[in-house]
Amino acid sequence: MSNRGGKRENAGRPQGQGKYGEPTTTMRIPQSQTATVRSFLDAFQRKKAKTDDDSSNVDMSDFFIPKINEESTQLPLFSTKVAAGSPSPAEDHVEKYLDISEYMIDDATSTFLITIKGESMIDVGLMPGDKVVVDRAKTPILGDIVLAVVDREFTIKILDQGANRMPKLMPANSSGAYKPIYIHPSSQFEIFGVAIGSIRRF
Repeated sequence: MSNRGGKRENAGRPQGQGKYGEPTTTMRIPQSQTATVRSFLDAFQRKKAKTDDDSSNVDMSDFFIPKINEESTQLPLFSTKVAAGSPSPAEDHVEKYLDISEYMIDDATSTFLITIKGESMIDVGLMPGDKVVVDRAKTPILGDIVLAVVDREFTIKILDQGANRMPKLMPANSSGAYKPIYIHPSSQFEIFGVAIGSIRRF
């Protein structure tokens, strides 16, 4: 009996060691639905692989519209620069008066706030619990911090460009624990707004 040809015992990849980490099965699907099924499987893999809610680092329960008071709240902005401590309260040190709403918001009709969760953006100063000011009217450009929807998941990332000029979303955490999100032609992708600032209360 020749040992050549045919299936050898224990040959091939062990079960559970493939792309999906489990045994697979063969099935027939309409050719027109191939891209849809592949997109679903890619989204499933990203959901399994994400760490610390990386691919969805936005608290969906905390989308809210800023309330703008009819009367402006003017706070003194001191010209004195200090590393620590308090500036002199003397009136001659006041550079001008600043309205926080006016400073943080360009267009109230297109602005809302979201809450950050996870640590994938800490290198740009976005910490868990921070409120991010997002403006839907802004036109996003490469390098902007954007709120995007990828396969029905909201995420805050830096807008970049990958292969074939397709968008990719970059984390900002030098630990290497978070991976870029690559946008494929079959991905459901929308930029929901551009982050223009953040608020943190100590």
